[in-house]
Amino acid sequence: MPAPDGTAALLAGLLTLLAGTLRLSLPVLITSVGATFTELGGVVNIGLEGMMLGGAFASAWAGTAWGPAAGIAAGIAAGGLLALVHALAAVRFRVDHIVSGVAVNLLAAGLVRIGSYQAFGTATTSGRVEGLPPLQVPYLGQVSPLVVVGFLLVLGAWYVQQRTPFGLRLRACGENPLAADTLGVNVESLRMAGVILSGMMAGLAGSYLVVELNHVYVEGMTQGRGYVALAAMIFGNWTPAGAALASLLFGAAEALSIQANVAIPYQFLEMVPYVVTLLVLAGVVRRSTPPAAVGTHYSRDDD
Repeated sequence: MPAPDGTAALLAGLLTLLAGTLRLSLPVLITSVGATFTELGGVVNIGLEGMMLGGAFASAWAGTAWGPAAGIAAGIAAGGLLALVHALAAVRFRVDHIVSGVAVNLLAAGLVRIGSYQAFGTATTSGRVEGLPPLQVPYLGQVSPLVVVGFLLVLGAWYVQQRTPFGLRLRACGENPLAADTLGVNVESLRMAGVILSGMMAGLAGSYLVVELNHVYVEGMTQGRGYVALAAMIFGNWTPAGAALASLLFGAAEALSIQANVAIPYQFLEMVPYVVTLLVLAGVVRRSTPPAAVGTHYSRDDD
């Protein structure tokens, strides 16, 4: 017996909302899961916004020339290079983590503006970037392969952090770097590796914005998603699964604001995901438990 028209319309609306949630949450999801690596190692990475922006520009530059796969690879590399700058400053040279992260954001904004002039003749937009062939998913329609990759990264991050020597040592560096060093762990190298991993994942998120979500690079297109990813990570209590769930909440709020057919100025609708993020963060931040040594410096010379 066919479903009543009202039920069918409701089901179609829910499936559309689900598809939109998956599509819109992915940049924050990938970045927030990457952020768990840097923070579990003890390094705060405010520079995720700049790393995502750098990845977006690099993917547009390479994607317009050599195709979407090259664009994605370039975005990951760009995010990793910017993360290396932050890692050297915050870990090797012991610059304040927040100051270094803000500097990376400013550096990325300047570099992509100059690069955009050189590559596209304008600072504001690129040419069209083709996407990867979509996957056909029952009920959801066409889905980007990067959506599947994103959720596999959640599982992979959990496994690496909880079940591998690298992950266990990285977490030790974020909880008690002195004890980790005493046991023979190279705290500096592991912390830098965590930062670079987070930058590469932020670069992948930036690539997704260009290659799959918008098919074009636009100046400032990250729109604070790097900061939202940090909030999602805190909401998720520094775990990949928790960060992913928080990111889905942000994506659902964004999808709902787009899907809502109400007579409200679009500027207010665009605020909805960020307001939801602030409200949720305000409610859980006091109950979250960060790594004990996050944001601190460590050197054997301090022993």
